[in-house]
Amino acid sequence: MLSPDEARAKILGSIAAPSDDAIERVPLADAGGRCLAVAVESDVDIPPFEKSMMDGFAVRSSDFVDVPSDAMPVTLRCVGESRAGAPFAGGETNGKVLPGTCIEIYTGAAVPDDCDAVEMIERTSREGEAITFDRSVPRGQHVSHRAEILGTGRAALTPPRRLSPADLSVLAAVGADPVPVRPRVRVSILTTGDELVPARETPSTGQIREGNTLYLAEVCRREGCDVRRVGIVPDDAEVLVREFREALEDGDVLITTGGVSMGKYDLVGAAFEAIGVEPVLHKVAIKPGKPIWFGMRGAKPVFGLPGNPLSSLLGFEVFVRPALARLAGAGEDEQAERLLRGRWSGGELRASDRQHNVPVVLRAASDGVVELHPIVFRGSADIVSAAEADGLAVVPANGTIHPGEVIDFRPLSRALRT
Repeated sequence: MLSPDEARAKILGSIAAPSDDAIERVPLADAGGRCLAVAVESDVDIPPFEKSMMDGFAVRSSDFVDVPSDAMPVTLRCVGESRAGAPFAGGETNGKVLPGTCIEIYTGAAVPDDCDAVEMIERTSREGEAITFDRSVPRGQHVSHRAEILGTGRAALTPPRRLSPADLSVLAAVGADPVPVRPRVRVSILTTGDELVPARETPSTGQIREGNTLYLAEVCRREGCDVRRVGIVPDDAEVLVREFREALEDGDVLITTGGVSMGKYDLVGAAFEAIGVEPVLHKVAIKPGKPIWFGMRGAKPVFGLPGNPLSSLLGFEVFVRPALARLAGAGEDEQAERLLRGRWSGGELRASDRQHNVPVVLRAASDGVVELHPIVFRGSADIVSAAEADGLAVVPANGTIHPGEVIDFRPLSRALRT
């Protein structure tokens, strides 16, 4: 069997990133979570003018240059104001701020051409038009200079990049509306099993309610995917072939759960091959989730995840999520394995020839280190306990972890709780 790292590398090596011409232009308000397709350049300088960073007074620093410290304070005459959206117009001075004068200014307002510094209001006192400064004001103080953040024609954001809420503000500042993004990945999610019924039905003897598709559909949506088909398919070879073929014709990726082991009614792998899916791997040295099946039909990935809920969850986190990120045009950081470090707070734990993944809750210790506390867990079908887990502690194949040891864990908070 392949190791998890080998399997993930093989999966990603089978999948092509979006082509350069795969571009959609969507309204800025709808671009959050999408992957940027091309670099976006600014059509303005940011800031577009010399801008005050404080409420106070714009001054000519030259009025303070030759003033010795023992000659402070300095008093200047206020001849007007500049506020956001309404720059100093000049009045009696025809737009000039002459030596010995200053103007009242507010945060975000344009600093007049004759001024080169701002003093905050807290360091001044006022009596009519007379403004007294209790210290010297150096050139450039509290002034954000034109284009110091970004100049016209420079790239504000570049791909690969999944657009965050803060990115939307950047795009707004540079006039990027609509936004060039990669198309959403279209995903179909099917689960197999004669024993499965929808949540709204009462199971009869031998039946259980199905929840894998609900979990997978939700995490796929949170990865920015367009979930096209979700449903239950019976253990019937002809039906499986028909449903799988239609799902692949309708989307870019097919994810199934169940039917990938070696039993008489594990028909999924054969159904995949019957519709032209080329097998790439079957079985990975990971626990839970060993029977995972992966193949390609043309450029379309096909995942057969095991049916037990935690196996399905783990298979998605380790193998499917990175593949969806690659298809979406996300960066290599999203395609990498998502691991953090924490201190094991359980007893000694040994792994077999497969990597073990143990559900844990996270707690901050007094020294600031995240502690991993194992939860009572009754196997990979125990979705109730899995839903309480914050992460999965990783025990390397043929390895042992000891109490107090700092080890890798897979965070699940984004998948299960957000």
